[in-house]
Amino acid sequence: MGTKARVEAPRLWIVLTRCHRAISQIAERSIEDAGLCLTDFAALEALLHKGPLTITEIQGKVLLASGSMTAAVDRLEEKGLVRRGPARGDRRAKVLHLTPEGQRVVEVAFRRHAAELDSAMAVLKPSEKRQLYGLVKKLGLFAAGAIAETVRQKEISK
Repeated sequence: MGTKARVEAPRLWIVLTRCHRAISQIAERSIEDAGLCLTDFAALEALLHKGPLTITEIQGKVLLASGSMTAAVDRLEEKGLVRRGPARGDRRAKVLHLTPEGQRVVEVAFRRHAAELDSAMAVLKPSEKRQLYGLVKKLGLFAAGAIAETVRQKEISK
């Protein structure tokens, strides 16, 4: 396809979906040796880079349903990778902390994960990565806004 050819939205969606699927497979494979699934890794990675967080805060960062997040935290706690502690100002909430073993596991897993994703994206120049990042973010924010507006309109019409 030439660079001037028009790309219709359905075709672009297919390309984005296929790209996401391929990159996701690489991401999942990159953390398998650590004995983690993507959900557990995402929670640990949030704690690694953001510090102690409540389950709700992690859930918002990794975009998981409440039940999935609770199951992930239970698994991580059973493995000794996180511990729950009290949250300041809210006796009902629990703050998650990485244990020393959790810190070690996620640091090793993250280094491998980052290296494999870097390798998978080596086809792109740094300027192309920045451009792609900006375009995908712009598209995602626009789509999220359109969904929110649709929901708002449905609520108003009830």
